[in-house]
Amino acid sequence: MKRLYITGLILALLTCASMGFSQNTVRRTPPPVQPQSKPQPQKPPAQPSAQPQVQQAQPQPQLQNSHNSQSSSSDPTQRRLSPRQRAAEAAAATANNSTPNLTERAKIKNEVASKAPEHVVWLREMYRDIDLEKDDNAALYYPVTPIGDRMNLFSTIFKLLADNKIVAYNYPVNGTEVFTDKEKLNFEDGVLKKFQIPYKKEGTDSDPRYTVDDADIPSIEVSKYQIKEGWYFDAATGTYKSQVIAICPLLVRKDYNIGDVTNNPVCWIPYENLRPYLSRTMIMTSNYNNVLSYSIDDFFTKGMYKGDIIKTVNMKDQSLAQQVGDDPEKLKHAQDSIENQLKTFKERLWVQPDTTQASANNKSVKKVSTRGTTTTAQKESSPKEEKPKAVKAAKTSTTPTKTVRRTR
Repeated sequence: MKRLYITGLILALLTCASMGFSQNTVRRTPPPVQPQSKPQPQKPPAQPSAQPQVQQAQPQPQLQNSHNSQSSSSDPTQRRLSPRQRAAEAAAATANNSTPNLTERAKIKNEVASKAPEHVVWLREMYRDIDLEKDDNAALYYPVTPIGDRMNLFSTIFKLLADNKIVAYNYPVNGTEVFTDKEKLNFEDGVLKKFQIPYKKEGTDSDPRYTVDDADIPSIEVSKYQIKEGWYFDAATGTYKSQVIAICPLLVRKDYNIGDVTNNPVCWIPYENLRPYLSRTMIMTSNYNNVLSYSIDDFFTKGMYKGDIIKTVNMKDQSLAQQVGDDPEKLKHAQDSIENQLKTFKERLWVQPDTTQASANNKSVKKVSTRGTTTTAQKESSPKEEKPKAVKAAKTSTTPTKTVRRTR
């Protein structure tokens, strides 16, 4: 029995020892995986680098193209739009109470049109008052409230200022425009709060946006404008024409307590900032033809407006009222004299030929064709010699005459 017990104990010890050895071997199996993972980061430097370069070179143009496509799709000024898409964008902008963005083509066209002539040998600058209540200027005043995509001049200017798309400048005391950073207009303080217009502010402090209902835009009160225009003669092109330089809306309000009517200047705006937007704003210019065939830019460029001269640029910087006084007759005479000066200068630029003398010279030239040659000869105008008429002899006798027949 003892022998069997000893042999069983020995067998038990051997089995335990064998099981412990197997567990150690199983636990030690993971370490061999580590030497396989260690040489992996060391092997790629030894391999040729052509494969990663090819893999990196292929996605680069794809990333660039995707970036360009995203930038072109996000920026409406960079993509090319069809006429229907432009009309849809303009309609959506009008529905959102905003103005559409400018395309690159419109920007380039405005830069070319805004370039000042290089060879100007004569220039005359002046200021005019434009009364929109006159029939000649009524196209800039109506419709008073925007109707669809139709709006008048001040509604267009007001929405551009509210969307922070153009820069305006303060109106100084003497009325002379100064386009510097110091004189830039704060739209919220200088227009909305000053004239008590209800609004909602949006956007950021650096790029603010203001929302104003169409009924709250005081376009019905802006019945006058003040513009600065320049007449010049370009010697390089031989052209003589006028150009609008700046424009200022005048808000006409009546004080019912006193009964006085005041003209409140809003701001000065360079016309080159307005041109690309005004060229796309169509207006009605006739009651008999309702086709919108002219834009606001055409109305100014073609000189379709009528206005009275209130000041010319001079060394003393004085207005016509300061020069001639407040007498209406003297003021009208000064305005007519300036208009005649502009007309006379234009007439004296080119020599007008004498049409009667030219026609007489053309008649006196006669082509004489000879055999093989063709020459021109001029008639020598010589006075014709008139023969003296024979004077009839006066009758002396009063006796009747008798006919005598021959007799054979």
